[in-house]
Amino acid sequence: MTLAGRVQPGRDDGNAIIEFVFVAILVLVPLVYLIVAVAVVQRSRLATTNAARDVGRAVATADRLAEAPARAQAALRIALANQGLRPPDVQLRFVGVGADCQAGSDQQPTLAAGAEFRVCVIRHQRLPAVPGVLAGRGIITIGQYVVHVDDFRPSR
Repeated sequence: MTLAGRVQPGRDDGNAIIEFVFVAILVLVPLVYLIVAVAVVQRSRLATTNAARDVGRAVATADRLAEAPARAQAALRIALANQGLRPPDVQLRFVGVGADCQAGSDQQPTLAAGAEFRVCVIRHQRLPAVPGVLAGRGIITIGQYVVHVDDFRPSR
């Protein structure tokens, strides 16, 4: 400042704070969004994997094959509710052990001693704060669990 109280042109007093705030917002907002998006997808992945395991155990421990679907749906609903997710956006499939969850043909699980099948829980996860037009169907998370029915299971 001069003696007359006027600001001299070309001085940058206070600009460093403004530049820091601007750059921090430019860097931190995408970083925070990335962390949130990864956490949402990871939660979906964990939920589908746990749901597949729980469904497989519920089916394998059923007394009769007729009660297995009801047990499977109950286990799926409980496992997803534990993660705060809803079952309507989830698909449950049973496929052969070597088959792909999305491309493989459905297989009816059997409770014969030594039988094996794969439980697939497929969920479409939308990305947070991304409109459906831009995100499409979102990210597909697949939880898989191979069920091996007990070799010494009594035949009924």
